[in-house]
Parts: sequence; C-alpha cells; structure tokens
Amino acid sequence: MIVEILGGLVALGGLGIAMSARVIKQFEQGLVFRFGKLQQAVRGPGLTMIVPGVDTLRKVNMQIVTLPVPAQDGITRDNVTVRVDAVVYFKVHDPAKAVINVEDYRFAMLQVAQTSLRSIIGKSELDDLLSNREHLNQGLELMIDTPALAWGIDIDRVEIKDVALPESMKRSMSRQAEAERERRARIITADGELQASKKLSEAAGTMEQTPAALQLRLLQTIVEVAAEKNSTLVLPFPVELLRFLEKNTSVELPKGDSSE
Repeated sequence: MIVEILGGLVALGGLGIAMSARVIKQFEQGLVFRFGKLQQAVRGPGLTMIVPGVDTLRKVNMQIVTLPVPAQDGITRDNVTVRVDAVVYFKVHDPAKAVINVEDYRFAMLQVAQTSLRSIIGKSELDDLLSNREHLNQGLELMIDTPALAWGIDIDRVEIKDVALPESMKRSMSRQAEAERERRARIITADGELQASKKLSEAAGTMEQTPAALQLRLLQTIVEVAAEKNSTLVLPFPVELLRFLEKNTSVELPKGDSSE
C-alpha cells in the first residue's frame, strides 16, 4: 500500500515537473506572466520552471528579423508615378516593451514601414530615388526608428530594393540618355577638328617658310597612293611648283663683249 502511494506521488511529481519545465533557446528570452502580471526577471536561455496553471511563459525572438515591405505606389515631388519596395532589418532589444506596449510588433513594424516609404516617395524626386538611395535609406530608417523605440525595437538598417518606372518614362529616359551621348560625341568630334586645324595651320606655316618641305610632302603622298597598287596614277602638279622650279633652275648667261 505504501509502495503504491509513493509510486503515485513520484508519478504526480514527475508529471508536475514535466508540466512546469520549459526550454528557452539561445536566441530567445522568456517573459513570465503570473496571474496576468509581468514578472520582473527575464528568463534567459536554457531550462526554466514555471508554476502550472498560474504562470504563462511568452518567448521573444532576439534575432535580427528581415521584414520585406510590399511595393508601394506613389507620386514623386516632380510628378512621376513610381512603384518602390524596400526591406527592413530590426531586432528586439527590450522584450518587455515589445510584448506589452504593442499587440503585434511585427505587424506594427510593417505598417510603419509602408507609411514611411510612401512619405519618402512623396518628398523625393525621381533622380534621388535612382541615384541617391543612401540618403533616402537614412531618412527612411529615421522615420521608422522613432516609433520603434517605444516598442523596444532597434532598427538595424533599411534598404530600398527596387524602383519600378512606367514604360513611357523608361522610353523618355532612354531618349534623353541617347541625346546626351550624341551631344558628347559631337563635342569630341568638334574638339578633334579644332586641334587638327591648329596643327594644319602650324604645318602650313612651316611649309611656307621651307618650300622644300612641300615637295617632300608631295612625294610622300605619291608613295602612299602608289602603295594601293593602282594601275593608273594621277599626279596633280601645281603651278606654284613650276614657278618655283623655274626660279631656282634659271641659268644666268655669262657676260661677254658685245660687238655690233
């Protein structure tokens, strides 16, 4: 009889221990509510005991949470319709505030992120959304972090993922980029022609001072033309060259006695 009673007590004690034992993982912290009142001590990772029927254990994940923000439609400050999505990285640093001050901190964070993203779109221009995202990420993080502090949540970082533009705007930007590239090409070509004209002007001045250089240049041009293996070679012969040759090859007759 005594053995049966002891066995029953042991079984009852084992059942009570099993009902009161809880395991908290390394990346979690536990909050104990006794008759609905939060106990001050936060339970760390490992095995912890509660009073069955009296205590309620609430586990809070302390890892960094990746929260994707659905794409939001908005109109930028320069009246361009865009669709922007983002991602928020946050973690709980005060589990008591995260559980008590807000009903569902994940849902609350999602709603704040959506409204803040829409506000950022309305305050920004299209060029900022495309090329100045770091500044916008900081502003968006500040807007989300303000209410999150009261919920015991730290914002690790906020990133704008993608900016979707209408097809008409994409075509307009493509034409603008093409026109800009064409403008740069024309400027480069004009600059090259200006430099070439300056060099040709200097060469003309040199040839004017040294007429023999003009003849050498003419012979070089003939060699270049002959290298093309043409059967017929047309050689232009300037009149100035004839005059030059006539002037430099004229032989002065010796003076002799003249007889009548």
